[in-house]
Amino acid sequence: MRTYRQLWHVENGRVLLKRLKWCDSFGSKLRGFTFRRSLSLDDGLVLVEKSDNRFNTAIHMLFVFFDLGVIWINEAGEVVDAVVAKPWRPSYVPQAPACYVIELHPSLLGQVQVGDHLQFLDEEV
Repeated sequence: MRTYRQLWHVENGRVLLKRLKWCDSFGSKLRGFTFRRSLSLDDGLVLVEKSDNRFNTAIHMLFVFFDLGVIWINEAGEVVDAVVAKPWRPSYVPQAPACYVIELHPSLLGQVQVGDHLQFLDEEV
């Protein structure tokens, strides 16, 4: 499986993020953006779970030193929640079950609303 994907917004037909790191191992999900000092507009990752669940897709912001835009998506590709996560908060839990957690620059959250559909595409070579 490829390590990076593109994030495509189904409703407007545009790529929201060109290079999104696919994190499906325990270590890559635990690491996330911890201990990094900054986040560029092009940085993003997706934490992947096997099925929709509220608690397995909860995140922490311990040792994250900047705001993150966080989008939760269910198995059907529907956005079920989105927040700006603040540094050092112990947890954020989505309002509805999800299996994908996207962490990206908070300025990109304005392009997504609950109910929108997002899709992961293989990264262009």
